[in-house]
Amino acid sequence: MSIKRSIVLRVRIAFIAMLIFSIAIIYQILNIQLRQGDHWEQRGKEIGFKYMEVKATRGNILSDNGSLLATSLPFYRIAIDPSVASDEVFNQGIDELAAKLSKHFADKPQSYYKRRINNARVGGKRYLVLNQREINYQDKKEMMQWPIFDKGRMQGGVIFEKIDTRFNPFGYLGSRTIGSIEEEHNRGIVGLEYSFNSQLAGKNGEALYQRIAGGVWKQTFSGTEVRPRDGWDIETTIDVNLQDVAESALLKALKANDADYGAVVLMEVETGEIKAISNLSKNSKGRYWERYNYAVGSQGATEPGSTFKLASMIALLEETRIEPGDSVDTGNGEMQFYNLVMKDSKPGGFGKITVQEVFEKSSNIGIAQLINEHFGSNPERFISYIEKMGLTKPLGFQMIGEGKPFIKSPSDSTWTGVTLPWMSHGYELELTPLHILTLYNAVANDGKMIKPIIVKSAKNADQTIEEYEPEIINSRICSKKTLKKIRSMLEGVVERGTAQNIKGGHYKIAGKTGTAKKLRNGRYVNRYYTSFAGYFPAEKPKYSCIVVIDSPKKYRIYGSDVAAPVFKEITDKIYAMDLDLHQEFQVANNVEGIFPVIKSGYSKELQMICDELNVTHKANSDYGWVKTRLEDDVIQWKENMVEKSMMPDVGGMTLRDAIYLLENKGLKVKTEGHGRVVKQSIWPGSRIIEGQEILIELS
Repeated sequence: MSIKRSIVLRVRIAFIAMLIFSIAIIYQILNIQLRQGDHWEQRGKEIGFKYMEVKATRGNILSDNGSLLATSLPFYRIAIDPSVASDEVFNQGIDELAAKLSKHFADKPQSYYKRRINNARVGGKRYLVLNQREINYQDKKEMMQWPIFDKGRMQGGVIFEKIDTRFNPFGYLGSRTIGSIEEEHNRGIVGLEYSFNSQLAGKNGEALYQRIAGGVWKQTFSGTEVRPRDGWDIETTIDVNLQDVAESALLKALKANDADYGAVVLMEVETGEIKAISNLSKNSKGRYWERYNYAVGSQGATEPGSTFKLASMIALLEETRIEPGDSVDTGNGEMQFYNLVMKDSKPGGFGKITVQEVFEKSSNIGIAQLINEHFGSNPERFISYIEKMGLTKPLGFQMIGEGKPFIKSPSDSTWTGVTLPWMSHGYELELTPLHILTLYNAVANDGKMIKPIIVKSAKNADQTIEEYEPEIINSRICSKKTLKKIRSMLEGVVERGTAQNIKGGHYKIAGKTGTAKKLRNGRYVNRYYTSFAGYFPAEKPKYSCIVVIDSPKKYRIYGSDVAAPVFKEITDKIYAMDLDLHQEFQVANNVEGIFPVIKSGYSKELQMICDELNVTHKANSDYGWVKTRLEDDVIQWKENMVEKSMMPDVGGMTLRDAIYLLENKGLKVKTEGHGRVVKQSIWPGSRIIEGQEILIELS
């Protein structure tokens, strides 16, 4: 047994010794290779080789229908390695090449380009930039057909160095929202370019470059390249047409009121998708441009004024048994709360009015009285309702830099006896326009508060990589009973209240005006922040919108006069563009009997047809456009008035007559079916907006 043990022990010792020896050999080999690697890396640097980044192509920013809002266009710097081409190729092509370069760049004569290229070839120069001006892809395609260049890189020596340049096809439209980048580092600076930089930027690759004459680095194709991963495209919710509508209306109002800045946000009620967002502010030269995102950012968070009365009224209706028809005595327009006097906008006050009228007429005293009476002894209860409505926390919006809401708590050291009544009508708190709009959108959306969304997905070609779904902040901000009352109040503001000036048309608007004095150095001064927030059509809301205009300097200072008309202009244009918002007009078939085909058209033509067919009709009339009526087998003519800027009645007309009449009114006509008009999507007698679309159905 002792011999066996001895043998086993010796075998184990020998095995361990061999293992140690093997490890030592492997270590020496690795050490030599590492030292050789260091040596060759150092040697590579000495002879002018190094690995450098190859930039990824930045992804596109797309609108809701795939239109390009921002893209990277390939531009090129043209250079040549004059030593590559054979003598035959070079000598045959140099004169024509120099002539084409001179003509294309139009900066130097032919002789200049020929001399530069010749001198570089004779001097053994391996890299020569022919012109510092960048060329586009079409120029590149053309130049690749030129002499010498047509032999390519390997036989002609031509070098097209790609340089991606960021381009916004729609110019300044929504430029602050889209954002901008730092070209050198392919990095977003502001806007969506910044917020979604990780998706858009992609990942740079790596390639081996050689240093050549002039200190220039040229890529060598060694087979060790790491290809860059290009950035993903991001698909936004922005509708380019609606963006144009919003921006144009805002710019016109800012100029008319000489305001400091303004913002508009248009949102789709059901989805929370932002269809348009515009921010314009005045620069030192008095021109308006997109400098800052006031709709979302912290600089746009301010005391909103009376648009906040919506939150106060919801809290009241939820907490108490107050009904819209109950009375409130607002007095003579002035009321003291502790050491401060509150005023209403109407000199002499509103006197005794209903709760509904308090909201419609925007009585500061009325809402402050009600809030102070029912929450004064327990202000924490009021704040809890504000929290429930989602107004005390950031929305978590997709764009970086969202302004944080500032809502005081009764435990704050700055809370005083006047905080609650002043807070009730939008003072001593700060909210961004986007936050206010989110509340109004919730009312329009049957009480469901949705987080606004501006990017729907990130895509690699047609493959969706990331998808962003709307999130529900609060499934119900208030009871159905309260919601019904508050929606009636919002409609009343436009029908009978402070926004009567935007009443009218073929759809109803629901919303609230806002006017707040500006705080400067701790004191309120006579400069104003005006706003209007609401939704439309009021009966079946599709869009919500907020308009804010800061510091108007003309005679108009109220939200009703400054911001509300912008809202109306936007909604009118959307109504004209969106046929889904229109109520169909059914054309009555008022011709019975044996003459169903003669219904409506141009008087002289119809009378001529009747004469040719021996159809009995009323004596000649001087009417232009007519409709027909059958009485005792005789066709009677009834004038079909076609007033300027009003929608005509084309029921019963042939397609030719209907198109002639409608297109001469500046309308865009869409048709369905064949025969004569039986339906038109816009009611006769409606006011026409040039460029408006109308759908006519024929049968």
